[in-house]
Amino acid sequence: MAPVIIDNLKKFGLDFQSKIIAGILSDRSFLERIIDIVDVSSFENESHQWILKEIMSYFISYKELPTMQVFKVRVDTISNDMLKASVVDHLKLVYLKLTETDLVFVREQFLEFCKNQKLKNAILESVDHLKTGEYDRIKVLVDNAMKAGAERNLGHDYKTEVDIRMSQMCRATIPTGFDAVDALMDGGLGPGELGVVVAPAGAGKSWVLAALGSGAMKLAKNVAHFTLELNENYVGLRYDCCFTHFDFQDIRNHVDEVKEKVKQIPGRLKVKYFPLKSVSAQSLKYHIERIQMIEGIKIDLAVVDYADILRPIEKDKNANSYSEMGGIYEELRAVAGELQIPIWTASQTNRCFSLNTIIQLDTNEKIPASQLKVGDNVLTHDGYRAVTKIFPIENKPTYRIKLKSGKYIDCTCEHRFPTLYGQYKSIQTGLSVGDKLFTKK
Repeated sequence: MAPVIIDNLKKFGLDFQSKIIAGILSDRSFLERIIDIVDVSSFENESHQWILKEIMSYFISYKELPTMQVFKVRVDTISNDMLKASVVDHLKLVYLKLTETDLVFVREQFLEFCKNQKLKNAILESVDHLKTGEYDRIKVLVDNAMKAGAERNLGHDYKTEVDIRMSQMCRATIPTGFDAVDALMDGGLGPGELGVVVAPAGAGKSWVLAALGSGAMKLAKNVAHFTLELNENYVGLRYDCCFTHFDFQDIRNHVDEVKEKVKQIPGRLKVKYFPLKSVSAQSLKYHIERIQMIEGIKIDLAVVDYADILRPIEKDKNANSYSEMGGIYEELRAVAGELQIPIWTASQTNRCFSLNTIIQLDTNEKIPASQLKVGDNVLTHDGYRAVTKIFPIENKPTYRIKLKSGKYIDCTCEHRFPTLYGQYKSIQTGLSVGDKLFTKK
């Protein structure tokens, strides 16, 4: 007796069915799990059925998910004008849903539906075998149905896959471009790994992240750079400097040279700005998946400037700042694992003001550091910058620096001061009597 579909996806609605296809298009491993158990006819819309057939056919042939460019070519082969127009409309809707936040739930529901359908069909087919007493055949049918949709990757087989783990390709790293760092990291950062640049405020973390991204592009890698502080064009200028080695203040005077140099870079770069605390690590994952679907390119490296000001996926009102921050880094590491790409980010150290340090706001108001709150624009060595996080108070030894003017500065030994000739010094790194500090009069 042939398998019979006794249920379909009509009860979920057309919008949910569009989300199912979006969930498949954005997760290669999910398609691998369901490709043997999904029945195209369970979708009530002919356009959805056509799209799903094309996805499965392309995956079987090329072991990859089809891009928008692939669909454009395949749609042109449809002879029925009404079906062609309907497919185009539904494809647009599917691509709009690639960034929906509930796709994980949608995938789970669809997987459960497919597994239930497989089991129902096995039970129906077993009726004939029950009449003839073929119990072993019934057991095989039910066992196979119960295994439907199981995870296919069972892990590394230690005994039989010696050559694989000994191969250089078992960890395909992207070099940082810094020889000493690459030597310590066994070649650079690998797929599924999270690298963190840790430095005080103003030390150049964002510049290092741009250098890491530009270095990858020189190796023909495609980079997604997310910025939560600087605007997209400003980040692009930093990449221009990394490629051309022109001074940042002078880069706009070399437009033709920049254009010529950029043409020679084999990798691609997508820079996306999000306001601070407006997106989570999972949101960045969805954006990368959308880039890959729409642009038809594989993102090889992600740069996040920076993790400290991402929004946690789940807000725990009982969590302190450190546990919340730890959760954000765990989420970002999980995204690297899901996408199987390396991710570079940065974290700020040197939280070294005393509570009575007077801070100037962009309103010209002066307040003690103890009264600062997130969102305040404060005067720094690099102009006015927004406060993005208030960290717990720590007890540290403090030192008092006396200036020639008679004023005093209380600080920890790690606090870095801008000095003459653009150098930064702290007590820890050799600040001494006679050094000239840049201060606001």
